[in-house]
Amino acid sequence: MDKSQQDALKKAAGIEAAKLVTDGMIAGLGTGSTVRFLVDELGRRVQEEGLNFIGVTTSRRTQEQAESYGIKIVDVDDVDHIDVTIDGADEVDKDFNGIKGGGAALLWEKIVATNSNKIVWIVDESKVVDTIGKFPLPVEVIPFGAGHVIKHFEDRGYQPVLRLDKDGKPVRTDENNYVVDLHMERIEHPQDLAEDLINTVGVVEHGLFLNMVDTVIVGDPHGPRVMTNSNK
Repeated sequence: MDKSQQDALKKAAGIEAAKLVTDGMIAGLGTGSTVRFLVDELGRRVQEEGLNFIGVTTSRRTQEQAESYGIKIVDVDDVDHIDVTIDGADEVDKDFNGIKGGGAALLWEKIVATNSNKIVWIVDESKVVDTIGKFPLPVEVIPFGAGHVIKHFEDRGYQPVLRLDKDGKPVRTDENNYVVDLHMERIEHPQDLAEDLINTVGVVEHGLFLNMVDTVIVGDPHGPRVMTNSNK
């Protein structure tokens, strides 16, 4: 699938998901290439249809995009609930376990998600997999002692790589932390891995989102299709 085809599927999923946001809602807005199409559509609805809702964003770049359309954005601590959060995912399997954090926003994404009444992911069909892990698993770590954390991951066989920007400097999250990507290929026991990662000193958060999502809207060549998590 070339990029134009993939973008068309992402856009279709984003437009479909935008229908879930209605007047008076508090909506979490995620981060990433698919979410950009979602925010574009929500912005169109605000400007052309008078849609009125409050947004809580998972990154500064999503906030800037949303505010450019006149969408009101507030801090997550300024609301007592979030009706629905719509976000992308880097991979999702049939058990609704996912990997997120390709855009280095995993910490904010997980905070917003865990404070939401409903979680919806929008993905193109290439993101739906049998077993997660082919996409490198992002782990957010504090800079102090990051080398020791990476060494620990190496000893565990997690194949860690410190994420660098185009200038060869460590990528920084919105919280000014580093991102270490684990190139594991297959994650057979995601719950065990999640437990090990979050109990590693120096780790702030990991990109395993396990059985958290309620609905996945998949961009499909035949039209968006919906996967519903019956365990939620």
